[in-house]
Amino acid sequence: MNQFRKYSLLTALAAIVAVMAAACGGAGGEKEKITLVENPWPASELNVAVAKIIIEQELGNEVEIVALDENAQWDALAAGDVDASLEVWPSGHGERIAEYIGELGTVEDGGKLGPLGEIGWYVPTYVVDANPELATWEGYTSLDAAAMFASAETGDNGRFLGADPSWVQNDEAIIANLGMPFQVVWTGSEEALVAEVASAYSREEPVLFYFYAPHALFSNYDMTQVQLPEYNDQCYANAADIDCAYPADELMKILSAGLADKDGDVHAFLSNFNYGGDAQVAMLGDMDGGASVEEAAQNWVDANEDTWKAWLP
Repeated sequence: MNQFRKYSLLTALAAIVAVMAAACGGAGGEKEKITLVENPWPASELNVAVAKIIIEQELGNEVEIVALDENAQWDALAAGDVDASLEVWPSGHGERIAEYIGELGTVEDGGKLGPLGEIGWYVPTYVVDANPELATWEGYTSLDAAAMFASAETGDNGRFLGADPSWVQNDEAIIANLGMPFQVVWTGSEEALVAEVASAYSREEPVLFYFYAPHALFSNYDMTQVQLPEYNDQCYANAADIDCAYPADELMKILSAGLADKDGDVHAFLSNFNYGGDAQVAMLGDMDGGASVEEAAQNWVDANEDTWKAWLP
């Protein structure tokens, strides 16, 4: 091979390598893998699925999804083991927000997610129609009410259905402090809780349970929220003494403090990531119709390009 041809070949190879390097992130090499936390409820799964699609499609980072409960995620974010969690209900994490974000600075407030979350107690409306006193908490302090909701598992106490015990739920304290003869029964997951409610509803039986909005459940079943004593800050000063309603929550995102340095574009995108409760309800409704989490998220992305394009850096 003569020197000219050798030089030309080396030049061509160098050009190819340069193009490949640029495609993989330029001088910095391949883009960093981004790890998102998925909490054990469908809205969190959908938020993460939407973010994964857009990050991989538009920003070019591989996205890994890690399942963690809402308490364990704080240490993982602080250590930089994961990069972001996209749906935090702040009323249940006041101490962690103060510690990790305010004092240590190892976790960053990623801004509002958009939906206004509301946790409450619910019964089917047919129960309240037949027993108007059960529209408010006072109606659940009687033995007659307990007998109406009792099960073999709870004996003389009424059954109150909780969800995943890893969630922040104050129902045991509320029940005890308001003098209600009821017992919390943990279903183990949101899916199991919804199945229990659907089963009772199909037979028009009484069922009292913890739940939250926005959620597609309220499009499928006619439910009444039980009126608890009005929320106030003093009521929540000590978790053991809570005897009032849950506060309304402006859902927020939390990011690892190292994410901005790891990938500024992903940090900017997740900080801008913000949509209303209608988006979540639409995707949850899609799932009720048989779509998987990934399919429901992709359907939303396909139909709402103008919304998510504004989140890109």
